[in-house]
Order: sequence, then structure tokens, then C-alpha cells
Amino acid sequence: MTMRVATDVGGTFTDLVCIDDDGIRITKSDTTPPNFEEGVINVLEKGEIDPGQIDDFVHGTTVVINALLSRRGAKTGLITTRGFRDILEIARGNRPDLFNFAFKKPAPFVPRYLRHEITERLDYLGRVVEPLQLDEIEPILEALKSEGVQAVAICCLHAYVNPEHELAIEARIRELWPEVSVIASHKVCGEWREYERTSTAVLSAYVHPIAKGYLASLDEKLSARGLSGKPLIMRSNGGVATVEGARNDPISMVESGPASGVLGAAALGKQIGEPNLIALDIGGTTAKTALIESGAAKITTSYKIEWDRTNPGYPIRTPVVDLVEIGNGGGSIAWVDKGGRMHVGPQSVGSQPGPAAYGRGGKHVTTTDANLVLGRINPKLFLGGEQEPDWDSIDRAFEPLMEALGETKEDIARGVIGIANANMVNALKLVSLNRGYDPRDFALIAFGGGGAMHAVALAEELMTPKVIIPVNSSVFSAWGMLMCDLRRDFLKTDVKSVTSSAAEAIEATYEAMEAQARETCLAEGMPAEAMRVERFADMRYAGQEHTVKVPAPHERLDPAALTELISAFHQEHMREYTFQLDSDVELVNFHVVVFADIDKKPLPALPVTGRNVSEALKGVRKIDFDADGVHDTNEYALSLIEPGMAIAGPAVLEDPTATIVISPGKRAEMDAYGNIHIQMRTS
Repeated sequence: MTMRVATDVGGTFTDLVCIDDDGIRITKSDTTPPNFEEGVINVLEKGEIDPGQIDDFVHGTTVVINALLSRRGAKTGLITTRGFRDILEIARGNRPDLFNFAFKKPAPFVPRYLRHEITERLDYLGRVVEPLQLDEIEPILEALKSEGVQAVAICCLHAYVNPEHELAIEARIRELWPEVSVIASHKVCGEWREYERTSTAVLSAYVHPIAKGYLASLDEKLSARGLSGKPLIMRSNGGVATVEGARNDPISMVESGPASGVLGAAALGKQIGEPNLIALDIGGTTAKTALIESGAAKITTSYKIEWDRTNPGYPIRTPVVDLVEIGNGGGSIAWVDKGGRMHVGPQSVGSQPGPAAYGRGGKHVTTTDANLVLGRINPKLFLGGEQEPDWDSIDRAFEPLMEALGETKEDIARGVIGIANANMVNALKLVSLNRGYDPRDFALIAFGGGGAMHAVALAEELMTPKVIIPVNSSVFSAWGMLMCDLRRDFLKTDVKSVTSSAAEAIEATYEAMEAQARETCLAEGMPAEAMRVERFADMRYAGQEHTVKVPAPHERLDPAALTELISAFHQEHMREYTFQLDSDVELVNFHVVVFADIDKKPLPALPVTGRNVSEALKGVRKIDFDADGVHDTNEYALSLIEPGMAIAGPAVLEDPTATIVISPGKRAEMDAYGNIHIQMRTS
């Protein structure tokens, strides 16, 4: 019997999916910060999973993003080219809110006294302008040691072209100070733009000791319980990596969990014939959304943490599934500002103390509490049916808002859900309308603990024709990890004009990158016989600043193939920006992706017994649908619904881990694999 297990550590819950010859099993338990590996062991024990029986173990974690957001990483120093000590402070002049004259740049992760310069200089072609003075390293390291530094980032000017000086500095540091964590910029970012590359190297070094310690602890605890193989770690690019690969490039795990949900949605879409999807993952702390077109998720390296309308955030140039994440989830806090206006999030209560309904000391109204008050969550199934909601705590939490706003508890609950939905609709528009896509051409696939409750209302606002709630939606991101292959991305900036005469040079660059990529992947434990390579190109019109990513032909690039590549760029530029130019085209970043296929099991078809839909009906309760009014709503046991069964709203389909809310006038049907399809247009 083959057993494949995935665990996904979220901000509130740790999810587990187990696939073996007997089918799919799911389990949830509380996340346990700061020792997240304890939550993984807890969920294995709760699910009665023996690690000694596991053949493949895939793990997604929030340890990297949490270390960055909470500023709990390692004390980090920076060594950079003389004259570039303040590049983190200078950053970029553009700001999110042009008219905010009180704007302040965020503080660098490495303060100035821990940033050191070294004599060396390369030009933009990678030629040595000023030789490296390695004798300057020793006093720099002594100064960093005296300050208690635990990690060192190295970022030399133009190292993306020629890493010679960075390699020499790294080797010298390892010789003089072997116990310190060291990250050289060219190993985590092969793109130009000095500020972004320095930021990437610094943030990677900042989380390196924590990520390395966490992975080692997880590996050790799983091995002690009998796991024979090594865990595979989910990366932000939508692939999984060996433990060694994740240790070498920790920043690649920054969006580990959310990426797996998007890739799971893409895999499910292929199985059920829905290639165009808008994926929405609503968890306990955040909501994440991404767009899937023709069965493929978008990948970007223009990623930032802590970006919002008043904060430019911190750039990280690592391949990440192109998603938008906002602070709205089941644990998001409702609060009133000084002007008497109510907000929801981004602050969250997490799993401890959790929403007021948990009865663990939570004093704030959250989205979960509001859904309970409106009847959308079944009190008998609260927290998997393991606990009754603490209604006294809910009442106490609502009192300050009722006093501040002069409204009833039900009015405030409707307001909380309305604001949370508005925030999520804005995020959904960012990945669709704002990027040139019409939501009416896509189905909305919603998952996570809260996805099924909010999806229909969001789809109505977005005008998507259909909502899909996948089977086991509450742990769908963990399932998505089992649908991912090993993946490693390699990017390199090398600006070339795309003309027929450049075909040979462009092909030579790709071939050299592929050879180096295969060598790196082999050293990290990727099996050589399973490797396959895909090419992408970041292109622009000559004179432009930024690029558009397009797939590049996998076969040898000749003049005819380059013509096809240029045509693909024109089409993608037109789709995203609504215009084309009769200008020369440049290839800026070469992008090579190495995959190794992993054996995956698609969702099995469910048996059909001929049961009548009335047999799944278990009761009626009043549910407040806001603008659609309060209705006596049929409650259906999700476990008793069979493929082909159709249910008209108002209705709820529920089990201990998920609640699917179907508004009046909508119609739901289960497909052959247990996914629920809700038609938004019934006429």
C-alpha cells in the first residue's frame, strides 16, 4: 500500500491530507507558534497516521513569512560594494499613495551599523573595474561578531553577471566563521536591479537560520517517529523541493502554503474540464487569490511583503505564484476607527485566543463570530463538532461595537460580513479586472476554512458564472501539495535584442543555464532521470522599464522560433496593457525551470447508490442572507450528497470541516468526484 501525506501549516490551523489505497483522509489541528513542527506532529497523531507507513511526505509552512512579518528572524549583517552601503535605505522613490506627504520609508531589516562595505567593483558586463580586497573581510567579520550577528548577506554590484567576487567573499567567510549563515545574492536572485537584489539577499539571510533550524527539527522529529524518507518542502513557485534545496534557498518558501492551493486548483481544473479559474483561499488569518488561465497559474518575481496603499513593502525577487493576499480570514478582527467607521482586519486573533466563540479569552468580534450570529455556521458542527460556541463570550465581544455604532448585534454581524466580502472582492479584482481579464470568463473556485461560506456572495459581486467548492475544501491546499512536482527556477538577466541574428547567442544562453540548472538540481537530490526543462522569457519593447513573461520554445531556438516568440510577446502585451508597439523587442531575463515529475493520484470517482436527495436533508434553520433576507434554510449532510444530486437554494451543505452556503435562487450540483458546482445564473 502506498501512502502519501501532506501537511499545511496555516496561521490558525495545521491541515493534513492522507491519500492511500483506502482513499483520502483529512485532519485539522491548531497551529503551534513558534514551534510549528509540534503542530505537524499533533495533526499526525490526531489523524492516527504512523510516519513509518508514509512513502511520500510533503510539507508547506508559514515559518518564513511569519519570521519576516513578526521580525523574529536572525540578526543579520550585510557586506556590499564600497559606496553602496545605504542602498537598502535609499530604496525606491515611488510610493503607493502619491498624495500621502506623511509617507515614510519602512526601516531596513539590516540597520546601518551592521552594513559594511568592501573594496571591489565590476561593470555592467561583469568585468573587473576594481579588484577585490579580501584582506578587508577579517575586521568586518570581527565587527559583526561583536554585535552578535547570526547571518550575513553578500551583495556585490553586478554579481548577477559575474559572481566571482561574491564567491570569494563567501568562501573566506566560511573559512573564518564557519558557524554563521551566509547567503550570496547571486544564489538567490539572478536578476538585475541592485535594491531588489540586495533586499532579496538580506531577507533570505534573515530567515536562513530559522528555516534551517525548523527544517532540521521537523526532519529529526519525523525520523524519530519512523519516517524513512526525507520530507519534500513546498515552495512559493508552485513546486516542491528536497530539504537540502529548501535549506539552500529559504526565501523560496515565503508563500509556501498559498502556492499549493493555487496549484491544486489548476490540477483539479484539468481533471474536471475547467481550465480558467479564479482561485480563492480563505483561511483563519488571510485570504489569498490567484488567476489560472488555460490550466496554468501565473508565476512572478515582482513580489513584495507588507505592501499596501501606504507602505511600499520589501521586494523579494524569487519566483512566486502570482497571488494577492489580504488580512481577511475567519479570525479577522472587527474594529471601529476614531471617525466611527467599522473595519475588518488585517489584525487577526489567530488560533490563540481565537474568535470569541472559542471561549479561550478572545474579546474581539471576528468574521467567524459574525457568521455564527447570522446562522451560517451550524453551532452543532462548530470546530468540527468538538465544542459548542461560547455565546456569552460572543455577546460580550459585540457589546463595544453595539455601543459605538448604535446598532443591533445582527446589524453589526451583517456589516462585518459585508466589509470582509468587499475586501475580498477588491482582491479578486486585482488578479482579474486589473490585469485585463474578464471574471465572466472564469469560474470561482473557493477553498480553505471560510471559502465555501463566502464564495457565492463574492461570485455574485464579481459576476462569475459558476462557483466550484472542491471536495475536502477546508484542507484543499494540503491536497494541492500532493499534486505538485519537484520544481526549481533559475533566472538570469542578460539583455539581448531579439533579432534573427541573435538566435544563436540566445540559444547558447539557454543551453548554458540548463546545464548549470541540471547540475544544481542533481546536487540537491532531484533524480536525473525524472528531470524535464521548460523555458520562459521576460521581454519588453526597447525603451521600456519593465517586462512581460512569455513561454519560450523548448526546442532549439532558430530565427523562425524567435519570430513565434516575438508574436507571443505582442499578444501578451496587448492582453495586459491593451496596446502594441512597432518597436524593437528585447529579452531581459532568461528563465529556466527544472521539473521532476512525482507520482500523483487524481481524485477518484465517487460511488452512486441511487440515494434520494431528501435522505441528505437533516434539518432546517434560519439563516440571514443579508440583502436576500432571512430564510428558513434546508441543512444537508455533505457526506450524504451523491454525484448528480441537485439542490436549490437557500440551503447549506455541511460537514464537520466545511459549510457551503447557497443563496436563494442559486442551484448546486455534485460532480463525479465530489466537487460542488453552484450555478450563479439559473435561467
